[in-house]
Amino acid sequence: MSGWLWALGGVVAASAIWGSVLFATGGFSSEPSPDLAGYAYTGDLCADTSLTPFENAHFRTKANTGTTSKDANPQHSGAQLTSLDTMTCNVSFQQDGTSSSGYSSTWLYNTATLHRKTDPTPEFADTYRSYEKQDTSVDYRVETVPGIGDEAYLVTRKDDAGTSNSSYVILGVRDGWMTYQSTWSSYASSSSGSTSKQPTATEVATMLKTSATETLKRLQNSGSR
Repeated sequence: MSGWLWALGGVVAASAIWGSVLFATGGFSSEPSPDLAGYAYTGDLCADTSLTPFENAHFRTKANTGTTSKDANPQHSGAQLTSLDTMTCNVSFQQDGTSSSGYSSTWLYNTATLHRKTDPTPEFADTYRSYEKQDTSVDYRVETVPGIGDEAYLVTRKDDAGTSNSSYVILGVRDGWMTYQSTWSSYASSSSGSTSKQPTATEVATMLKTSATETLKRLQNSGSR
């Protein structure tokens, strides 16, 4: 009988030790571990953003307009917080053949977020599908984009048939608990003197997808640098 009690005591002791290890390492935690899919925070998202597709379409980065960081172009920012890491990169472009006599504005807004506490998966699709439900003067089309991350969505205006002097296109990507959004906003007045046509939504979508594919590869590689 004493041997049996001794064995039982050993099992209880071992269980207590194992339980303390699980508690210390978060084994009993109700919070899921974030699936960051190999992505890592960078303080300069612009350094990892691929601009080649836009440059190949004859858009060049505008020169800086001042001497402070607020005047920089491209302009980046970022923050590492308890629940998430955020990174942004904004780029102002000028299309080749556009004169300074008229007004034109072309921007690329990129954001990347590493979600460390909450899985963004359940709400990600609806974030973009909601554009189709907006009761505004502008109607949007939302399409799935295969081959980028775990899921991706493209948002375009339904009235953009290639004849407009403006375009607005959004690409949203989720890969694990990393979310990425790239937004193109472009406008050129009739007096801008541009000898080049504004790209269509389809052309912009191709540029955004090509840029996102390369940019996300760089962000994953930044985790090993």
